[in-house]
Amino acid sequence: MKLVSACLLGIKCAWSGDQRYKNQAALRLLEVTSLLPICPEQQGGLTTPRAAQEIQGGSGEDVLDGRCRIINRDGEDVTLAFIRGAEAVLSLAKQLEIKEFIGKAHSPSCGCGLIYDGSFTHQLVPGDGVTTALLKRNDIRVITEEEL
Repeated sequence: MKLVSACLLGIKCAWSGDQRYKNQAALRLLEVTSLLPICPEQQGGLTTPRAAQEIQGGSGEDVLDGRCRIINRDGEDVTLAFIRGAEAVLSLAKQLEIKEFIGKAHSPSCGCGLIYDGSFTHQLVPGDGVTTALLKRNDIRVITEEEL
């Protein structure tokens, strides 16, 4: 069994509340393996839809270590919700002994390798989202839908 960002399976949990991230490669995986859809942002208490949010001045590692925050487009600090969501996902992965997560590329939660830079202009910088960073710290393999 693998964890997968629920938005990649067409579940309407993305910040916009639509199915914009539905991914055919992720859906095809359902034919060969069990996938458990999760949304760290909802797990952390954020609603859907919600204002877009980005990590400001760092990466998921920096958020976990208290060196930067996550702010939404409305100027609200949503850092604690992201951390709570990441911890909930990690807890689930440990309980079910899951060792792989397929995350939504560039997401402040699930991005792996590249995330948005915090300017809300779709500029990418090296780094991982908060959930990805926490899962990696716990030896869980993370890839994005771009690697399927």
